[in-house]
Amino acid sequence: MTAKEHFYSIYTEQIKREGADKLLDYLASPGCDFFTAPASTRFHGAYEGGLCEHSLNVYACLKDYLARPRVKEIYGLGCSEESIAIAALLHDVCKINCYKPSFRNVKDEHGVWQRVPSYEYEDQLPYGHGEKSVYILSGFLRLTREEAFAIRFHMGFSGTEDVRLVSDAFAQFPLAFALHTADMEASVFLEKNAKGTSK
Repeated sequence: MTAKEHFYSIYTEQIKREGADKLLDYLASPGCDFFTAPASTRFHGAYEGGLCEHSLNVYACLKDYLARPRVKEIYGLGCSEESIAIAALLHDVCKINCYKPSFRNVKDEHGVWQRVPSYEYEDQLPYGHGEKSVYILSGFLRLTREEAFAIRFHMGFSGTEDVRLVSDAFAQFPLAFALHTADMEASVFLEKNAKGTSK
């Protein structure tokens, strides 16, 4: 099963909200590169299709995090399968149509400069990161407050937000912390050096 097929399978099975079909049509449209875009310029998922794979990795990590007995019993965190799928699969739609193929110079093992394929970031809708994802998604379907805050603050303390906002969002909306944890686990451990091989 390809990453795109896997995404479709989870999306269509778990997300039934009004507008979900139109959002999926948009993601698969010729004017949208969600299924072919990288997840970053040089770091995690910096290859064709990396964004879709990253979204799937975050979904798997979030499912795993939420299944932990401690999370359920002590933190009392429980989410619908639909909310999990929306938050994880769609948290980075802000990256759609932002990465352009390019080249950069790097030294090889002998210290000789080599020109290698890369990506550059060019945002035509500079609305932020998590907030841009919420904005795009809200044009198609109605997010719950928990989902909106989770997507908005999925960068956690690594973003440019006031740290008090991040702390408050994590305290009030536990899915935000869970999604951030899953995003970090996927990008730092599963994808750091992956070149299209992450599951």
